Amino acid sequence: MANPGHWDKERTAEIIAAHRDEPGALLPILHDIQAAFRHIPREAMVMIAEALNLSRAEIHGVVSFYHDFREQPAGRHVLKLCQAEACQSMGGERLAADLLKKLGLDWGGTTKEGALTVEPVYCLGLCATAPSAILDDDRVVGRLDGTKLAALAEEARQA
Repeated sequence: MANPGHWDKERTAEIIAAHRDEPGALLPILHDIQAAFRHIPREAMVMIAEALNLSRAEIHGVVSFYHDFREQPAGRHVLKLCQAEACQSMGGERLAADLLKKLGLDWGGTTKEGALTVEPVYCLGLCATAPSAILDDDRVVGRLDGTKLAALAEEARQA
């Protein structure tokens, strides 16, 4: 397996070859490249464009349109904070702003040590436990307050 975050031309070629003849190959290729490298490197976009007979602008358009794709590597952990209306009404917007300020980040930013990326998400389906978040796509945390959110972020940074 490729070293996450570090692009590898040969691994990219393998991923493209595995999907290039499938209908709608672009999205599976992009998902697998992001899984391998934690982002979609520009060099990979060039290879994908050539393999699928698409322009680099088309590839970039898809990558920039879907919020789950990144052009820069994510941190070791990704914390997605719900910004949907229910979570906002319960203080989620303020909690997020406070955490981002404390970490010195904007949305999509990664802490200096590369441990944590903070991203918005627009509904986790947890309105009854608002405000809520998800860490690394598998740990859901609801009923957040400032203390609970700070502890979650610190735990991720230390892991």
